[in-house]
Amino acid sequence: QVQLVESGGGLVQAGGSLRLSCAASGGTFSTYAMGWFRQAPGKQRDFVAGISVGSGGVTYKADSVEGRSSISRDNAKKTVYLQMNNLKPEDTAVYYCAADRDLLLPSRRVSDYDFWGQGTQVTVSS
Repeated sequence: QVQLVESGGGLVQAGGSLRLSCAASGGTFSTYAMGWFRQAPGKQRDFVAGISVGSGGVTYKADSVEGRSSISRDNAKKTVYLQMNNLKPEDTAVYYCAADRDLLLPSRRVSDYDFWGQGTQVTVSS
């Protein structure tokens, strides 16, 4: 069993930056593909970014955050990060990290992930 705890969310003005962290405990962190998703009120949970197992040499990002975000992992710290820059009001959502124990490359599908954190709120004011 893997437990995931997100942190780093908060209130930020448009154009600002945030770095979200997701700390894992239990399991073998380096063997999990990791993903970040977000969910705004009344909307479905959407893929934001994902990173492959091991050193994380493969990353995927949603078109909506391409060019202003990056995902990285530190296996020694069992932590995955999501750096978000030039934040926009439409980035406002609860951000969740997730772990996939089966795939080597990060999936964009919610259903492929086995473990989820409780989420961290990101609010971007205009």
